Amino acid sequence: MLLQAKRLSLVEPSPTLAITAKANALKAEGKDVVGFGAGEPDFDTPDHIKAAAKAAIDRGMTKYTPVTGTATLKDAIITKFERDNKLKYERKNLIVSAGGKQVIYNFFMATLNPGDEVIIPSPYWVSYPDIVKISEGIPVLVQTKAENNFQISPEQLKKAITPKTKVFIFNSPSNPTGAGYSRKDVEALCEILIKENIMILSDDIYEKIIYDGFEFYNPAMISNELKERTFIANCVSKAYSMTGWRIGYGAGHPEIIKNMDTIQGQSTSNASSISQYAAEEALKGDQACIGKMVSAFDDRRKKIVESLNKIPGVACRMPQGAFYVFPYIDGIYKTKGFEALKSKSKETSLSSLFCSHLLEKYDVAAVPGSAFGDDNAIRLSYALGQEGIDKGVARIAKMVQDLNS
Repeated sequence: MLLQAKRLSLVEPSPTLAITAKANALKAEGKDVVGFGAGEPDFDTPDHIKAAAKAAIDRGMTKYTPVTGTATLKDAIITKFERDNKLKYERKNLIVSAGGKQVIYNFFMATLNPGDEVIIPSPYWVSYPDIVKISEGIPVLVQTKAENNFQISPEQLKKAITPKTKVFIFNSPSNPTGAGYSRKDVEALCEILIKENIMILSDDIYEKIIYDGFEFYNPAMISNELKERTFIANCVSKAYSMTGWRIGYGAGHPEIIKNMDTIQGQSTSNASSISQYAAEEALKGDQACIGKMVSAFDDRRKKIVESLNKIPGVACRMPQGAFYVFPYIDGIYKTKGFEALKSKSKETSLSSLFCSHLLEKYDVAAVPGSAFGDDNAIRLSYALGQEGIDKGVARIAKMVQDLNS
């Protein structure tokens, strides 16, 4: 009896979750592992948000909610869009799901037909291609370059479009690179997307975690015409340090929301009722907690980039947002020590080989760039304390020193 569905041959387990699980297992064994893998702030959920959840429990708000979310949370989301993005939505335009990942999954399940193409700039968040594949679509990966701030150019976008193109994924600031698009950059891409009648998935999950005066724009903010063809995915996980609460939300055309409602209604139904009341407070309550967290991330960002760029063979750009760096390590691939590692291994991905050696011999967990579409780099999260960052980077430097000796 065949126990595995054929569709599973199309996808891989999440590399970031796998790395984090392995690091946690080693920690449980007593090893002093520095974990750069997880995209999870090390800050606690703010007290006023936790208090709202406790109050909801005391009020007995522990029952099923509508599949697409409570009316009061939707109203808080409406307020958020008006306040932060100058966008007007109604409840019928909104859906609440169990995390931002489910929002994106439901969107593609609701919109793609077999053979539909989705343009994905690379490096990309690890789950984009696999979600597209399991939704019977075809991911079209377009490689960007560090010297161009990891941005897809209008020329690259034009070249990637075919009669089968249905959706373009826009992610700014980006996971894994932290790169962002200015309003001018967004407008240049959107001019093409309007002309070609292509839908846009705008992944705005890191919109609040930005630095150096960077101004956030998504395609829906450019014009009403673009708003009609843009679906926005967001969540409370990153900006409010609420990863485990599992609340994401999406905004778009009512017909898409209706179809996502059908899919979610036959899978998870509503997201956690208590988490929804916590998210409501996060979105409509005091926003000062975000600034404090971003200020700490900013300090870490500057220090980790400076430290990494002192390591021979490493080149790291300064991210404009999120809490990741994406240093290029291909200079290390040329060392005699790394050549020796390759000769003893069957691993075809050089960044995976690098990360495996780093974890096994130096107790540092990082995610190989191959998981994001670029085998010449690795991703490091600086959403951990400065002490851990310093310790982890020092161990990377020691590994490189050993490879060079």
